[in-house]
Parts: sequence; structure tokens; C-alpha cells
Amino acid sequence: MARNAVPLGAALVAVVVLVLTLGPLPLLLAEGAGQVHLADWRALRFTLLQAGLSALISGVLAVPVARALARRRFRGRGVLIALMGAPFLLPVITVVLGLVAVYGQSGWLAAIGLPVPSIYGMGGVILAHVFLNLPLATRMILLGWQSIPAERFRLAAALTFDPTATARHLERPMLREVLPGAILAVFLVCLTSFTVALTLGGGPAATTLELAIYQAIRFEFDLPHAALLALLQFAICAAAVPLATRLSRTATFGPGLDRRLDLAPPGGWRRGADLAALLLAAGFLFLPLLALAWRGLAGLAELPPQVWSALWPAIWRSVGVALVAALLAVAAALTLAQAVARGRSTFDVVAMLPLAASPLVLGTGLFLLIFPWISPVQAALPLTMLVNATLALPFAFRLLLPETRALEAGYGRLAASLGIAGRARLRIVTLPRLRRPLGFAMGVAAALAMGDLGAIALFASEGSATLPLLVQRLMGVYRTGDAAAVALVLIAVNLALFWTFDAWGRRDADA
Repeated sequence: MARNAVPLGAALVAVVVLVLTLGPLPLLLAEGAGQVHLADWRALRFTLLQAGLSALISGVLAVPVARALARRRFRGRGVLIALMGAPFLLPVITVVLGLVAVYGQSGWLAAIGLPVPSIYGMGGVILAHVFLNLPLATRMILLGWQSIPAERFRLAAALTFDPTATARHLERPMLREVLPGAILAVFLVCLTSFTVALTLGGGPAATTLELAIYQAIRFEFDLPHAALLALLQFAICAAAVPLATRLSRTATFGPGLDRRLDLAPPGGWRRGADLAALLLAAGFLFLPLLALAWRGLAGLAELPPQVWSALWPAIWRSVGVALVAALLAVAAALTLAQAVARGRSTFDVVAMLPLAASPLVLGTGLFLLIFPWISPVQAALPLTMLVNATLALPFAFRLLLPETRALEAGYGRLAASLGIAGRARLRIVTLPRLRRPLGFAMGVAAALAMGDLGAIALFASEGSATLPLLVQRLMGVYRTGDAAAVALVLIAVNLALFWTFDAWGRRDADA
């Protein structure tokens, strides 16, 4: 009976998540009863078009990179795969600065005489989204390649399959299962992108729904219009999330013996194609980061006193937001993961529900909720913490769930028979055994919250800027050198937070 009872903590967390995610909908419906303007339809069209093109390009380019990583073994391969996750952890505003430093009108490519089109508008938005999501698509497709048992490739070699026949019978069936889910996952990420559109988009021809919501609140203070746009954005994401979940599945080649594939990879032109794919991907991903570091180091030496005076308070605000948001997100994720591990699968849906929202949609709902009683500017930081904790919940939940299930299967009955429950079970059983994923989840949640520009841009005043908002404001007045310097500080603090939590998780993790 006790195992079948709904855990009180999980029920409370689920109620909070439902209120934060779905609670704003009645307010949005009440406020958003106006008419959709022509500019709104343009924003909707641009949102869908840029997300579709970004996802398609990311997926297509990820296939040769993932194939090269799957069938080639070389020194530094593990480091390259690990570093490809850097764009996911880095604040988006810093990535944009790096892209401008390379592909801008005064960037590195222009400096060597290459023709460079404008990075602002549709082209720049797609470029930034491909940069951010190519590693994500590559990792998802690489997992599909690695899901093909080595025995299948050995059998293909025994049957004297050439590379074309192997691709037809093994690799293409895997891609038909994995690639649509990867493309749709990237499409969903691009739908809710705000920072890229704010910095590289803008104007009637390059405005997304997220940017239109921001403009309706910050510049026009048209709450009904913002609510209507938020409803439209929520509806699109709510339709895309279950479709992405359904399509994102592993190829079904049956079980293998977990042996390492030791067959010689194909040579000839395929070796050259794999090398070219890896070199081009590495250059595309790491050159903007190198350019940002170069410009940022030069900018730090010339940073004016007024920027220094704004920098330190912004650092402490960003760290505070990241720490609180990470603690809330991981605590909620662990509570829900324990409930799912004990058979309450409904909480799985609750934990993934925030994927249907976005910082601007959640922020708009909270803005409407508190506006009659308190100025949102006065509650900027607490609201930002709450929004970021909610949006980081699905990522933390997915990181914790596999090992939480294993822990429950291995120690759940034993702990119950010994009467170990509540705080004692958390201290004796849960934290020691889940320390590694807890540390990694805390690091990821803190990094995501540290780099967020959505909620804080909606609420913050001049005196409550975080590091991403300070970078955006410096870019807005074309002080790119100062912005690069602050962005470098943001990256350093961000990675330091992630490394601290991850190192805590890995230390004595086997105890």
C-alpha cells in the first residue's frame, strides 16, 4: 500500500510545476482576447521558417560528422566529443559575440578579404542556431550509430558487404528512426530561442514570437497583445513537444554483446570525407570561441571604470540566480524521479511539461499574475530564479532518472525493510549513491540559469542586470570590445560553476 501511495513531496512539486506552466494560461486567455495583427503573422512565419531551416541544416550536417566519429578512432576523439557539448553549456549571448567576431562585417573572415554577407537577419539567426544545435544533433545521431551492435557490422563483413551495402542495410534504417527525432528536437529548441533573435534578428522581417512578446511588454506595455502572442507560442510548443518525444527513439537492431567494433573503417575517398567533416565541424565550432577569447582578453585590459563598477554586482546577481535556480530544479527533479522510479509514471509527464513553455511565455504569465499587486521590476531576480528553475527541471530530471531507477531497484526494498525513510534515507542511501548525477545535474542547471537572457530581460531595471543582460546592453550600444570582455568573464564564471558542481559529484562518487 505504501509503495502505491502518491508521495506527498512529489505531489507538491507537481502542483507547483503545473501552476507555473499551465497556471498562466487562464490569465493569458483572459488578457489575450484581442486580434492577431499582420506583424504577428509575419513573426509566426519567421519563427517557423527559421526554426525549420535551422533544424534541417543542423540535422543534415550532423550526419557526416556523427558517421566520422562513429567509425574512426583517433587520438583526442573523446576530447572532441566532450568539447562538442560546450555550445550547450555556454551562454547564448557569448556565442553570438563569437560569431560576430568571425562572420561580422569587421570579423576575421572580412579581415582576410573574404566576402561576408550581413550576419544580421535571417542568415545570422540560422547561422547561430546551427552553431548551437549542430553538436546536439551530432550527439543524438552518434548515439544511434553506437546503438547498432558490433555483431551486425561483423556479419556484414562476413557477407562481404561493401560500404554502400552496409549503409543501405544498417546505417540508413538507423537514420530513418533517429534523424527525424533529432531534427524535431532542434526545431523545438529553435522555436523558443530568444537571445539569438534579440541580438541578430529584429526589425519587421526578422522578428520571432519570443521577440514580439518582449517588445509588446517592454516597449509598448501592451499586455493583452503580449498575452495573445504568448498563447500562440505556447500552442506551437505544446504541439511540438509530444511529437519530438515520439520521434526521438533509438534504432531497434536487437541486443548485442557490447563488444567494441574492431573492423577496419573504409578507406579511400571515404577516409578523406570523414577527415573533412571532422575538420570543418571543429573549425566551425571552435573558431568563434577562439575569436571571442582573443577579443575578450584584449577588451579586459581596456575596460572602462563604469563597466567595472557594473560588472561585479552583475556577477553576484548571476551567481545568486544560478545557485538558487539549480537547487530548486535539482530538488524538484530528484523528488519527481524518485516517484517515477517507484512506479508513478504520471510524474514523468509533469517533469517534461516545462518544455512546452519558454522564458518569455512563463515570464508573461507571471508578469500578469503579480502586476496588480507588485511591480515586476521589484521582483525581477526572484521571478528569474523561478522561471529558470522551472525550465531547467526537464534536463535535471532526465539526468537523474536512470540512476534513480537503478537505486530504487537495488536498494528500495532493503531500505524499506530496515525502516530507513525520509531524511535518513536521503542521507544514507540517496545522496551517496546519486552524488555523480546530482553534481552533473546541478552543474547543467546552474549553467543554463547563468546564461539565460529571457526572463531577466523582461523584468530587470537598470540596477538589476545580470551578466548576460549587461553583455546585451553593451552590444546594443555597439561597444563590442567591452561586451566581449564581459562575455569572457561570464564564460569563466559559468564554467567554474559547472566544474565545481560536477567535481563535487565525481569526488568519492563510488562511496
